[in-house]
Amino acid sequence: MAGHFRHRLLALKDAEQALRLELLQSGEPVGGYPARLRQLHESNARELELIVDDEGWPTVDAAAADGAEAAWLVAMHAVSRPSFMRRCLGLLNSAANRDEVPKRHAAMLDDRIRALEGRLQKYGTQLDWRNGRLSPLPIEDEAEVDIRRAAAGLAPLAETIATARDAAQSDGAPPPEEWEASSSVLEALAREVGWRE
Repeated sequence: MAGHFRHRLLALKDAEQALRLELLQSGEPVGGYPARLRQLHESNARELELIVDDEGWPTVDAAAADGAEAAWLVAMHAVSRPSFMRRCLGLLNSAANRDEVPKRHAAMLDDRIRALEGRLQKYGTQLDWRNGRLSPLPIEDEAEVDIRRAAAGLAPLAETIATARDAAQSDGAPPPEEWEASSSVLEALAREVGWRE
């Protein structure tokens, strides 16, 4: 049975979706990292940390599939908390190895951390706007990326890129939920909070 903390996790996800919608409707420029969104990400990360301290990582058995997904999303957005994000990756890797959470959760968080640290990603999940097109940030051993992606339950890279580009084109702008795709924003944040020297 899903734990009582599932509702807490879903509330964090709902609060973020509501704020993103509000920011989108406010007409604020897309591509930055609005202070209110960063504050919410930091608050959500603190709440997830309390849950993890008390209950361990929210697995599918412990929090249901939607609760585990919400926990992963909070971890993905905890970008101003390097040590906590790295702790989440360790917990997610362990849970994924035991098939308690989708392997893609650990793969995508690994890539996000690598991007923040300025390292090559393994799975090609982090995209950037280059020459007006979404493209993956640099990938380690790119020839083998689809093998690693398949093992993590991810679609082939070319398919993912095409889907992301189609979605961005239909929106007519970079999707607001992908502020991280702005490499200048990413690099400034990474230096500010200690991901990089």
